[in-house]
Amino acid sequence: MGKSYGLIEITGVTAAVDALDIMCKAAEVTLATWERKLGGRLVTIIVEGDVAAVTAAVEAAAHAIKPLVASGVIANPHEEIVGLVKRSSSRFMTASIEAGVEAENPAGGMLSEESYLQEV
Repeated sequence: MGKSYGLIEITGVTAAVDALDIMCKAAEVTLATWERKLGGRLVTIIVEGDVAAVTAAVEAAAHAIKPLVASGVIANPHEEIVGLVKRSSSRFMTASIEAGVEAENPAGGMLSEESYLQEV
């Protein structure tokens, strides 16, 4: 199976961390990146893995966390989507380094769950 992305958009950083925990425990997915908007009131979590794992992870989080703003799965993403996620990830990594956080980057530009949780 090819790479796919799962997206969860939720209100609040605490709920987003909870959703990420549920997704990572439900299936073999890793955090690709995350985005905060409106001062952290709206958070988008993007995980990656194979299609079945990402689908299971998104469904698990969608059933466990309420209210959910939006969710989706992108199977076999277009190269523009992959680039968009990588740019988002690199912005987060740059902000972490500037803040003095030594976050390991084992996935070649993509974030691990541990580095995300260190920053939060």
